Amino acid sequence: MERVALKVPLLDLQPQYAAIRADVLAAIERVCDSQHFIMGQEVERFEAEIAEMIGVAHAVGVSSGTDALLVALMSLGIGPGDEVITPTFSFFATAGSVARLGATPVFVDVRPDTLMMDAEAVAAALTTRTKAIVPVHLFGLSADMDPIVALASSRGVPVVEDAAQALGATYRGRQAGTIGTLGCFSFFPSKHLGAFGDAGLVTTNDAGLAARVRRLRNHGMEPKYYHHEIGGNFRLDALQAAVLRVKLPHMPAWNAQRRANAARYGELFSQMRQVNVPVEPSDRVHTYHQYVVRVRERDRVRAHLASRDIATEVYYPVPFHRQTCFAAYTHSPDAYPVADRAALEVLALPVFPGLSGDQQAHVVASVAEAVR
Repeated sequence: MERVALKVPLLDLQPQYAAIRADVLAAIERVCDSQHFIMGQEVERFEAEIAEMIGVAHAVGVSSGTDALLVALMSLGIGPGDEVITPTFSFFATAGSVARLGATPVFVDVRPDTLMMDAEAVAAALTTRTKAIVPVHLFGLSADMDPIVALASSRGVPVVEDAAQALGATYRGRQAGTIGTLGCFSFFPSKHLGAFGDAGLVTTNDAGLAARVRRLRNHGMEPKYYHHEIGGNFRLDALQAAVLRVKLPHMPAWNAQRRANAARYGELFSQMRQVNVPVEPSDRVHTYHQYVVRVRERDRVRAHLASRDIATEVYYPVPFHRQTCFAAYTHSPDAYPVADRAALEVLALPVFPGLSGDQQAHVVASVAEAVR
């Protein structure tokens, strides 16, 4: 029987845009007509709307997810001589933001089930120089936060949640990014809530920290032209805020579609023991920013899927302790076996809203061909 060609992209934003196109263009036109492009009412209203949605006292719009991490750490006074504990398995910005401030990123291995930070590993890495802990909510699932927060609290160390991939995810009924001292989100176009360019957010329930983040995102200025400290240009553009305001009410439905697609994958992969599917602990709601499976001979499997017109990605092929730029911070590169193994096995499959059942069946059938 002749194979029917079926192309499956890793992400397709066109259907999402088509459904809200008129509203998005109206929002952009509103900003253009106002000729107010930096900060202002659009940003303030977006901050208020998203703070209410996720249940946090303060939300501060910034220029990117990376800048969210950077300014959050700056607000805590992180600098040279300080240590910040991060998982070794994450997107570069998690540790890069620490190093940019002259502080030392201290890497810990990750849990074999979720590939996220473990409180026991953090406890072993704590020193008198530890000034922050940065758990990462990876792929749309929250880290196990209660033990991490309890440990941090016992030592008086703030927790900065890297929730760039986890907007809408919950942990024991609480939204990711609202549990620690500060939360950091990304609105990169491929995220659950994607801007039309770079954008980000810092969240906190601490009014003092919120005020400092707001000051630091605008060169440490308050009032105008009076600079109490050196900040940066981390402001959120009004155009991006307007687009995000249009998208925000749709995000729960889009996340529900991702979860439905993940459930369908779970059923289709249920008899395929060669494929380890993502876990979802009973106390958490996973939003599947990425649907990351683990397979042996990952690169061969990925090449086979590419031959079947199925796009995939590897998040992430090189842990921090293997990155050349972090060599000075890594004294025992073989001390992270879980992350090293994950880097050889992880493979992200398409899971975006709008992915069809036929496309998913094609993905799973093609994986089956590769692993049998």
